[in-house]
Amino acid sequence: MQHVSPTADAAALVQFVGVEKVYDSGSPAVADLDLEVRQGEFLTLLGPSGSGKTTTLMMLAGFEAPTRGDILLHGRSLAGKPPHRRNMGVVFQNYALFPHMSVAENLAFPLNVRGIKSAAADRKVADALALVHLEDLGHRRPDQLSGGQKQRVALARALIFEPDIVLMDEPLGALDRQLRERLQNEIKRIQRELGVTVVYVTHDQIEALTLSDRIAVFASGRVQQVDRPEAIYERPATAFVAGFVGENNGIGGTVVARNGKSCDVRIDGGLMVQATPVGDVAAGDQVMTTIRPEYVLSGPGIPDPCNRFTASIDDLIYHGDHSQVRAILPGGATLTIRAPEGLGLSRSDSLQVGWCAERCFAFPASGPGFDPAGESE
Repeated sequence: MQHVSPTADAAALVQFVGVEKVYDSGSPAVADLDLEVRQGEFLTLLGPSGSGKTTTLMMLAGFEAPTRGDILLHGRSLAGKPPHRRNMGVVFQNYALFPHMSVAENLAFPLNVRGIKSAAADRKVADALALVHLEDLGHRRPDQLSGGQKQRVALARALIFEPDIVLMDEPLGALDRQLRERLQNEIKRIQRELGVTVVYVTHDQIEALTLSDRIAVFASGRVQQVDRPEAIYERPATAFVAGFVGENNGIGGTVVARNGKSCDVRIDGGLMVQATPVGDVAAGDQVMTTIRPEYVLSGPGIPDPCNRFTASIDDLIYHGDHSQVRAILPGGATLTIRAPEGLGLSRSDSLQVGWCAERCFAFPASGPGFDPAGESE
């Protein structure tokens, strides 16, 4: 395969068109899904449990059928086409390796069912083992491998027959953090080297930010935002995205006035702040204001941002190059701050804090809720 660099103008390999999936409960697991997967890109479906991301992947793989709408591959409908005829590789969290087969036999299996045997299959198996750095382990059985090695074999098996697309459902969820990080780098290296299109499901925000060309954030069966990782982080489209992707402070409030690209908000506790409105926000509306901990300025000599207050320190945790500070604003609202080391802070101290309106967003309070823990909707 030759490398394909995905761009905003890249052709759509997969299209979800008005897709909905309803189970027996009657509530849509996925609703009104219009989503494109571009040729050669790494697209991550990110969201909490029950948000619809895995159901979306299973419909693309052919293990679930849409209740309504259509899914297109190369512009052709996949309706009625079984999984084995979709030319898609699939990698699961539990590896799904055949325990009675050796590593080499596991890799050869998808080739054999496609009629590729003998010398040609042997060459492909050798190339696949080299791709995942397991050249000397082809004779072993799965129970003789570590978790990381098993996942490398599962990845190699999904790639060996040169599929149109590789689907990965929480493939690193069973591994420890250090191994996860190593395999994240391996997965991205292989994806870039081969130029293969990947659709990846995870609930891990850091994993999504690390791996993806684009991220589709799901909540309550609907896509909240699809964009590049830096745009998802820096310019969230909804309060849910702001709360789910990365750390964020969320404080409720009421819009007092809207002034073009900014608005005045009376936050919980009665303080007035300036923020950047997102969406249809008008005077009198209930909003959720958000500011990331790293954008809250603290200590002496703060430039004069539009929002500046004297807060009291309720708690602080040492993190080496910074301290995570929980500060209480006048009126009782709390903020998490990343304060630089060297300020000599201690509990019950007062601390000057401030932030600019450009970094503080005001979202409509309707829709999936803000969750600063990033765990639920």
